[in-house]
Amino acid sequence: MKEELLAIRASFEEELSQAKSLRDLEDLRVRFLGKKGSMTKVMKGMGRLSKEERPVMGALANEVRETITKGISDKKEQIENEQLEARLATEKLDVTLPGAEIPRGGRHPLQIVIDELEDIFLGMGFSIVDGPEIEWSKFNFDYLNMPPEHSARDLSETFYTDTTDGEEIVLRTQTSPVQVRTMFKQKPPLKIISPGRVYRADEIDATHSPVFHQIEGLVIDKNITMSDLKGTLSLFAKRLYGEDVKTRFRPHQFYFTEPSAEMDVTCAQCGGKGCRVCGNTGWIEVLGCGMVHPNVLRECGIDPEIYSGFAFGAGLDRIATLKYGIPDLRLLFENDLRFLTQFQ
Repeated sequence: MKEELLAIRASFEEELSQAKSLRDLEDLRVRFLGKKGSMTKVMKGMGRLSKEERPVMGALANEVRETITKGISDKKEQIENEQLEARLATEKLDVTLPGAEIPRGGRHPLQIVIDELEDIFLGMGFSIVDGPEIEWSKFNFDYLNMPPEHSARDLSETFYTDTTDGEEIVLRTQTSPVQVRTMFKQKPPLKIISPGRVYRADEIDATHSPVFHQIEGLVIDKNITMSDLKGTLSLFAKRLYGEDVKTRFRPHQFYFTEPSAEMDVTCAQCGGKGCRVCGNTGWIEVLGCGMVHPNVLRECGIDPEIYSGFAFGAGLDRIATLKYGIPDLRLLFENDLRFLTQFQ
């Protein structure tokens, strides 16, 4: 066995002197120290030695193993240093050259508007609530006092995805289901907003998209009146468009509010004088609102004899296009950097 170990060491030292690369060193390690390597085979024969020979051969085997391990380590360091010196000799860096400009990102105009509206309503004591975009039809329509014959429930208006156990599933057409879920989970008083994506079967053009964004709000408490609604939304408009903005409320009809109204603000382009943007009226419609219908409160387990409230909803895409003078709604969804970099 002694002769085998000495022969292994001599063979290793000869092959190590000829190794030129890290791959050569790895091959050496496997051949001499691997599971099927020379040293492994010798060590398996240690059991056949006598008690007197075993410690002597064990010490020699350890010495040879150490020689191999250290030889590979030293050679590896030498090769790596040589490779580094070769790179330093061939690769030169002129630190006086100007660096490559790194493009600077920015927030999407829609996200800017969402953040601004959230700040406004958080400052007025509202909480932000989120909910699923794939929704049960009952949360999207039934609990909101919208009967089966309502036009919004037509297949031409809504994306229906499936029917499970007789229950229709839709892509939500508004963020109102978030308000319904909140009323089921929490007792009044409630003061929430729910921004998010919504879906309707609209054609894509300069003013419509099958996917768009809304922000809706809900306030439920004792003694809430229409004056609370008008005061809250007028303050919101001033904080969004400026202190000089005026608001007006026009009667409208929504199934989930009664009475209902559309809120207009003075046109930001002309200051209310009349221009092409506002159709020469001086006003631009920004949201719908109204007092929560008693039927909605009852469906959600809230007594309309004790509590009342108001709700409102606005299109975030519309607010963004009005705020920044964006002429085509499709620009918000096309991911064109020439457009998006303007909002850095």
